[in-house]
Formats: sequence, C-alpha cells, structure tokens
Amino acid sequence: MQFSNDYAQRVYAGVLGKIIGVYLGRPFEGASYAMLTERFGQIDRYVHEECGHPLIVTDDDISGTFTFLRALDDYDFAAEITPEQIGQTWLNYIIERKTILWWGGMGRSTEHTAYLRLKQGHKAPASGSIALNSRVVAEQIGAQIFIDGWGLINPGDPERAADFARRAASVSHDGEAIYGAQVVAALVAAAFVETNINILLDTASALIPKDSLIRRLIDDIREWHASGEEWRATRERIEATYGYARYGGGCHMVPNHALIILALLAGDGDFSKSLMIVNTCGWDTDCNSANVGAIMGVRGGLAGISSGADWRGPVADRIYLPTADGGRCITDAVQEAIRVTNAGLRTAGLAPIAPKDGARFSFAFPGSVQGFITESDSLTMNNPSGEGLRLLGTGKAATLTFITPDERKRGGYGLIGSPTLYPGQIVKAQIEASHTNKANSRATLYVEAESRFEAPSVELTPGETRTIEWTVPDTNDDPITWIGVDVDTADGAITLNWLTWDGTPNATLLRPNITTNALSAWVSCFDELASTGANGVMLISNTGRNIATTGTREWGDYTFEATLDAHMASSLGIAARVQGLERYYALLLSRGGTITLTKRLDGEQTLAQTAAVLEFDRAYRFAISVVGNRIAASLDGHPLFDVIDNDHPLTSGAVGLVVDEGHAVASLAAIHG
Repeated sequence: MQFSNDYAQRVYAGVLGKIIGVYLGRPFEGASYAMLTERFGQIDRYVHEECGHPLIVTDDDISGTFTFLRALDDYDFAAEITPEQIGQTWLNYIIERKTILWWGGMGRSTEHTAYLRLKQGHKAPASGSIALNSRVVAEQIGAQIFIDGWGLINPGDPERAADFARRAASVSHDGEAIYGAQVVAALVAAAFVETNINILLDTASALIPKDSLIRRLIDDIREWHASGEEWRATRERIEATYGYARYGGGCHMVPNHALIILALLAGDGDFSKSLMIVNTCGWDTDCNSANVGAIMGVRGGLAGISSGADWRGPVADRIYLPTADGGRCITDAVQEAIRVTNAGLRTAGLAPIAPKDGARFSFAFPGSVQGFITESDSLTMNNPSGEGLRLLGTGKAATLTFITPDERKRGGYGLIGSPTLYPGQIVKAQIEASHTNKANSRATLYVEAESRFEAPSVELTPGETRTIEWTVPDTNDDPITWIGVDVDTADGAITLNWLTWDGTPNATLLRPNITTNALSAWVSCFDELASTGANGVMLISNTGRNIATTGTREWGDYTFEATLDAHMASSLGIAARVQGLERYYALLLSRGGTITLTKRLDGEQTLAQTAAVLEFDRAYRFAISVVGNRIAASLDGHPLFDVIDNDHPLTSGAVGLVVDEGHAVASLAAIHG
C-alpha cells in the first residue's frame, strides 16, 4: 500500500465523487436511455429541480458503503476480517424495513434476502450464496454499489482491495457479482497511483477469472471503444449484448457494470464527462454514477471534480447515514473521509490522523464546508486552502445537528436518527479575525431547537484569535437541529478555524406529554413507539427483543435512568453504551423471576444476576452507571450490581429502552454526565 501525504485528501475526493454521483443520478434512477436523451439531451448538470426531487437524499449506495466499512472499527481493524464479521455488522446497524436497504422482499431484493438469511442463522458467505438464494438473486447489482470503501482503505494495492471486496460482497452476493465488486474496489485502489484508464482496467480485470462474464464484458467494451466508435454507439452494443433483456431480476450487475466501464473509457479521464456518460446511459443511474464518481474522484483529486459544472457547491459535503447508530445519521464528507482514512491507516498498522485535534468541524480539505450554509446574500463563505471557514459580511452560517421535520417527511429510503448535540455538552470553537479588518468584529455561537439559544458574543480586534467554550443550555426537551455562528465583520472577514463539542449531556430525554419532534430523536426498532400523552411513551414489541435509542457513539461515562411500566412483557429495562442492535450493556427485569446485567456483543453474556419479581402495571426505576470498564446498576434506588468488564469492554455509546415481546410504557428517561 502507498499512503502518500495527500492520502486523506484523495480519500475525501473519492467520498465526494461517490456522493455527487448518487445525488446526480438519483432523480431519474431506472429511467431509460431514450427518455433521458429526449428530455435532457445529456446529463451534464444536476437536474433534481427539473425532476421535482431534492438534491440531498438518503440512499442505500451511500449508507451501505459507509456503514458496512465500520466492521473494521468494530473488529479492531483486523486485516483478516471475515465475511461472518462483516455480516454481523449488517445485523448490528440495519434496522429491519427502516434503514439502508431496499426492502423488496425475500427473493426479490438481494440485500433483503441476505439480511433475512443472516437473521435465520446463516453465516456469511452462505447468507449471500447462489446455493441458498439462486444465481439470479445472488448476481444483482448490490455487491458493487457498497464496495468503494474497501478500495479507499487500500491505496495503491488493488489486489488487497479486491480481496477485501470479495469478503464484503459475499455477505449478500455471489458469482459474477463478486467479480464486478472486485473490479470496482481494485479500480478505486489503483487510482491512487495510476491515472491511465487502460492501465487501471488491465490491473483490475487481471484480478478476476479469465473465463468470467465480467472479464469478457470488460474485454468486449474495450475492443469496441478502441475501434473509435462514439460512446452512444458502444452503448447500443452493450444493450444488445449485455442488456437488461438478457439478465433476470430487477437490477442485474452485468448490464450496469458495462456502463461503468464504458464511462471510464469514453470519459477521456474527465470527471464531468465520465459522469455525464454513465448517467445519460440510464438504467441504475445513481449506483453506476456513484461508482464512477468514486473512481474518478480518487484518480483526479479535488482538481478533477472542479471541472465542468459546480458539483461541490450545491452538495456542501452533506450526507445522511441512517442506521441503528442514530447519532451518526447527520454527517458529512469530511467526517466520513477522515473515518475512512483512519480505517485504512489502522488496518495497515499505522497511526490515525486527527486534524485540528480531532475537531468535528475541522474544514480540513480545500473547499470543504461540512454542511454549513448561509441564510442570506449579506454573508458569503469559502475555504480555499482547507484552513478554516472564512466568513465575509454579516449574517449567520449554520450546519445541521439533527433531521428537520421537513426532511423526515420525504419518501424513499428511511431517514431516522438522533441529534449529534444535546444540552449539557460543551461546545468549543476557535474564531479568528482577519488582520486586514478595519474595525472590530463580533461573533456569537448559537444553537436552534424550537427556539434559539446563544452563547455570549465575543468581540475580536483585527488579527485576534479567540477560543470559545459554551455549555449548551436546557432546550426544554426540543432536539437541537442547528449549530452556527452569527457574525458581523463590517468590511472584513472572520474565519471559523474549527468547531467541536464533547462531554456527556445532562438532559431529560423523555417524559410524559413528549412532543412529536422530541420523540423523533429516538431511533426505534419497536413495532410501535408513540406518545400516550400524560402516561408517557408506549413501546410495543410483537416478537423478540426490540430497542429504542438516543445519543451518540461518543458518549463515554454517564448515568442513565428511566422509569418503565410493563403492561405485559417477557422482560424490560434499559441499555447503556449502545453501539447498534448487537452491541450494548442492558439491565433487564424478567418475567422469569430475575434481574440481569447483560452484555450484548456478538451474542449475549450475563455479567450479574439476582432474583426479582416483574409485576405488571407497576412502574420501575432502572439506572445504569458506566465509568471506564465499571458498570453499576440499581432498581428503584436500590443498588444491585457493580461489576468490572475486562473482556473487550464497550467504552462509549448511546442509551436505550428495551422490551422483549410485549408492551411497556416509559414515563421518564434522563442522562447525567
């Protein structure tokens, strides 16, 4: 592998290329070549407004890519991570019928089929095998649409990238779909060190069997392109030879892989032209465009993305990643690029990076804005060198910390999550006034929930740099949706060098008469979670264990307590340091006559247990304190357990409410740092 000085920036360009490709191709996903040609001529710009769609959307290509790669983090960055472990990552982060996947049903949606196989106990790679799921199902497109990250973590090592891709793709796919995924991952990895498209294709295609259909497809398209024919003519040949009519299922790998190869060859090494071709060709446009965007983003870097249309400005780095790890739903291309970069470094045994001491908003790459937008023309912003967000004029610049009500109403893939910022946490920022300013400047940090809450304003003399710390106040149970800075620079500029927050909240998270907006901060896999008014929030689990969580992966030491009343349940209780559906500590009162402190980590382990009686229609006050690897628990104020977990302890995570098969009502939940 070749970790060059610009590795992180090239990863960022690959992430940008991926999300730009999705946002560009999503509004007309599945459209025919004929329709796109007639309506648009060619897709050389964002056309979402013409199609009546939003630009920034939730999409499986994005959420699957950056979620399944977390297997490395969860399994100690093991270079020999197994398909079974990556499959367990699916079970940990996917909320059934709510997040990441197209939930098209067993035998129709390949990923839904594989997920059900995993739930049935079939370990990967059996979960995605032809033997279990049939060739048509196993060879659909999903293997390559989630695969770019495995190339990004292996810069200059396409063989290693292809090996990782095989393991990851086999969770849900088999056969030719594995080969297509290996080619895409290898192209991404090789693009860090090679720009010649033909050499890239030589390298990637050599890693799959010579007698495979994907290899023959690549060779054919290269031959057709080399003859000098125009790309539209080659597209017609692809439809006749490898088109949808020849392959079963809803969205087969083979036709769409062919369009990726065509776009790379006919795009002349140009980011914009390559995206234009692959989108104008139709079929699964967001998937194909995303793969081409990632490859070309790495190959040409940020300079390559700047060719043609303004791809970066409208996107503003914004990403949604709805999973069972709800606090990471609101994210951006910089944060994800740093995580991917560190996955690559740590898997190779190298030290991770932490731009600006790990600040959440580091603006670490040229042009990055990390979701910040301005509300009026009186304030403009830029970041030409990656040093900070330069604000010129007067007004507000802010970025999302939670999903807005309007965003939650949109259709498509599920958009659920938790806020990234809560009352009681400490916001820190460094702000610098330009030395060329002719007068003092003013800056005010603020957050917006239902109301706006401001930190004390600071005044900066020309050239002055100030670091601000502010404890976020109680927001009256309303989730914090925005954080920003209000500036008045008169005739000068202020640079927001970085912005971050830390600490554990001190907040009431749930109470009777909770508002719909506040309840939406809980990520739920319950069959029903709804306010009952003055009684609290009902939690209904029709079968098995279900959990609702709020908070972020960064929460470390805290006490979480909640009051629950079981109307009928096999067990109920609370969870701490929740890192998904399969990773948490829980205190559970059981109908079987016990109260148990458990640890869920690829299976369930009992840490402590004692006798207790679960009475229906009685309120119980549960509490868990987690400090380091020490977990203490109490019920109704009476201490129960105090244990030390030395076996792969969970060191951080959100909080949750748990019910096994039944109906309970939660009337209060609070966290204290």
